[in-house]
Amino acid sequence: MSHTTTAPTLEEFGHALEVVHRVTRRTPLESSRFLAEILDVPRVYLKCENLQRTGAYKLRGAYHRLTQLTPEERARGVVAASAGNHAQGVAFAARELGITATIFMPLGVALPKLQATRNYGANVELVGASFDETNQAAQAFVAETGAIFIPPFDDAAVIQGQGTVALEMLEVAPEIENLVVPIGGGGLIAGVAVAAKLWAAEHGREIRVIGVQAENAAPYPVSLAAGEPVTIKTKSTIADGIAVARPGVLNFDLVRDYVDEVVTVSDDDIARAIVMLLERAKLVVEPAGAAGVAAMLTGQLKVTGPTATILSGGNIDPLLLQRVIGHGLAAAARYTKLRILLPDVPGQLVRTATIVAEQNANVIEVIHTRHATELPVSEVELELHVETRGVEHGEAVAQALRDAGYTVRVGERY
Repeated sequence: MSHTTTAPTLEEFGHALEVVHRVTRRTPLESSRFLAEILDVPRVYLKCENLQRTGAYKLRGAYHRLTQLTPEERARGVVAASAGNHAQGVAFAARELGITATIFMPLGVALPKLQATRNYGANVELVGASFDETNQAAQAFVAETGAIFIPPFDDAAVIQGQGTVALEMLEVAPEIENLVVPIGGGGLIAGVAVAAKLWAAEHGREIRVIGVQAENAAPYPVSLAAGEPVTIKTKSTIADGIAVARPGVLNFDLVRDYVDEVVTVSDDDIARAIVMLLERAKLVVEPAGAAGVAAMLTGQLKVTGPTATILSGGNIDPLLLQRVIGHGLAAAARYTKLRILLPDVPGQLVRTATIVAEQNANVIEVIHTRHATELPVSEVELELHVETRGVEHGEAVAQALRDAGYTVRVGERY
């Protein structure tokens, strides 16, 4: 196999692990019987990097990169551009090493991420409505001051630091045969794939590595098909932590040579995974960090043997979490919206509520509209938001209302 980018050695990953353990925790490797049953495999492991210091794996790569700076480079300070986990990782690592850090963040950055980055001691500059503008401002600052720019994924030292996750997992569960890894720019999966494959070769084993991207920001499938990094136009996604328009150069070569498959998941899939992790595993995971579990829930992973995924981060804004939970419940048909046409006569609201109650469903919101222009004069529209136990239960509630003579649609429209 020819490698355009020279892959790190297993010895280099081992040394990186010693370095990052100066500041990182060995995060738990939990097992999930629920996911093992879905995949029909003996065991599924969850590597809880959402419980890492700074709330994400990014600290590993940032700290490893900063330890390689010369004394003269350290004196110049470091710069990063990030809306989230990379910012916090660089800020924390710089504080631990006594290096001045300046972090450029976009104007609309979530308040918890902004506060955390400042709390780690970094100087934060809020610049730009888009990340491109933020990044340009960071590069201008580098040119002006001579500070050292720390890239989020396209860097050999960063890749080695991120790959230490795989060594920790395999120390605890050497039987793992499949690794499912979220992909943004590719720093995590590049490091994990190389480290895991090298470890497996040394132990006379094989490990399959599967990458997962958000379907609205998935440059890797297109790039791998083209044989080179391709820039795509991304769409909005809740998985902002992996919303990257173009693979890193170093990352692409390693992903091409060491990753077996890349799949994509929708925002609905990710929301469903976040709810599942809350309910079943009691873990708070950000959308990017839940991508691997989302792929498991879709049924598109064809795996046998023990399987693991990395919950890459847990830094989710509480307001987003609130919305995602509602969205995830709806995607799992646990939260059903019913739109019902009623005759405009007294007693109809009570009658419909009684029918829903008889089906053991719980009404959590009611919207009663009589003035919409598309409605006949003699009718009103009732929108019920109902807690249900799944698709079949939701349909049973709707059918009970239809059997009572009402026109009912499930979802947004008639």
